[in-house]
This record gives sequence, structure tokens and C-alpha cells, in this order.
Amino acid sequence: MASVLVLNGPNLNLLGLREPGVYGSETLEDVVTNLRKVMQELGGELEHIQSNHEGVLIDAIHRAKGVHDGILINPGAFTHYSYAIRDAFASVALPTIEVHISNVHAREEFRHQSVIAPVVVGQVVGLGTDGYEWALRALVRKIEKK
Repeated sequence: MASVLVLNGPNLNLLGLREPGVYGSETLEDVVTNLRKVMQELGGELEHIQSNHEGVLIDAIHRAKGVHDGILINPGAFTHYSYAIRDAFASVALPTIEVHISNVHAREEFRHQSVIAPVVVGQVVGLGTDGYEWALRALVRKIEKK
């Protein structure tokens, strides 16, 4: 049975309200409810944390070691500049998948670079909130093959 920590970074608490043309109309609560159903189907456990504060996310990554088998993260804007979050992932060495609702590669230039990508097993981008489910399924498969 896999245990996965799902982390959502800054402004994701505003899903459903924030730029619905880019991020859709589903709320973060809708996304997490769906992920819990998927994990129940897969026979696993899920913990979710959302924070607008970098240190809260780093502390959660550190605590995940020995508790969870993997991490799924939408780091929001921290994707592009948080070397501290990148180093936290490198330190705990848990399989991690980075997810983005929009296709960050088709947006503003600054969104094209992820400092986190080199230390995660993969990325899912541009599939809307469905990307969370596909990322979670892929992560659980990766954990089970380990």
C-alpha cells in the first residue's frame, strides 16, 4: 500500500476563482477529493498540504521521509526559483512528480524553467486538473515497481 504526500504551493488555494480561463473552475477541494478517491481505488493513503509559504512546504518534504513513499507537488511559482524546495527534494530522495495545471511551456518565458525538474522523476503539465490524477497514478506505479 503506497502512501503519498500531495503538496500544493502558492495561490493554489484560489483554484476555481483565480484565472479560470487558465486554471479551470474546479476548486482545490475538488482536486483533493478526486485524488482521495483514486488513492482509495489504488489501496493507498494520501496526505494533502497546501501552503503559500515556502518553509511550510520544505518542512513537509522533510517530514515525508520515512512516512510517505512518494510526493506529488504543484509548486506553483516556487517552480521557477525555489532552490530551497529543490534541495529539500534532493535531500529526502523520495520519488516525486511535479504537476502543473497549465502548459507552462506555452506561457510566459519565465515559466519555462523549473529548478525542481532535475530532482524529480517526472512532470505532468497542461492537462488541467486531470493532470493530478495521471501524476498520482504514475507515481503509485513507480513506487510499486521499486
